[in-house]
Amino acid sequence: MVELTLFVIFGLAAVFGAVSMVWARNPVYSALGLMLTMLSIAVFYVSNGGYFVAVVQVIIYAGAVMTLFLFVIMLIGVDKSEERTERLPVQRPLALGLLALFAAGVLWAGRLVWVTGAPAGVVPVDGSIEAIGTELFRKWVLPFEVTALLLIIAAAGAVALALFREDGGDE
Repeated sequence: MVELTLFVIFGLAAVFGAVSMVWARNPVYSALGLMLTMLSIAVFYVSNGGYFVAVVQVIIYAGAVMTLFLFVIMLIGVDKSEERTERLPVQRPLALGLLALFAAGVLWAGRLVWVTGAPAGVVPVDGSIEAIGTELFRKWVLPFEVTALLLIIAAAGAVALALFREDGGDE
C-alpha cells in the first residue's frame, strides 16, 4: 500500500514536472519542472532498491546538470520583463492545502511498518558499485554514450535557439 501511494504521488509529480517543463514560457520555470521530474525519478529508484542510482540521479542530474542548465539560462539572459500581477488568486491557498495534505500523508506513511528487505525466496541483486560499473561498461556502454550525446546536442540546440533572433539582425 505504501509503495502504491508513493508511486501515485511521485508519478503525478513527475508528470506535472514534465508537462510544466514543456509548457512553461519562462526557461527558468522549465528547468525547475525538469528538476521536479528528476527528483521524482530518484524516488522511484529508491522504491525499487536502486539506492546508488538514486544518489547519482540526485547528485549528477538534479544537482550538477541542472545547475549547468540554470547557469546557461542566466548567462544567456531572458530579455523580457515578467508580469507580476496575480492571475490565479486561488493558487496560493490551493497550494498550501495540497502541502498540508502531502504532509499528513507523509506523517501517516511514517507510522506504518516498512519492509526493508527482499521478500522470502527472492535472490537479492548485487548492487555494489563494482557490479554496476561492470554492467554499465560492458552491456550498457552504447546507450550511455548515446544519452550523453543527446544531452550535449539538446544543450547546444537550446543555446542556439536562445541566441536566434527573429528579425535576422546581429547584435
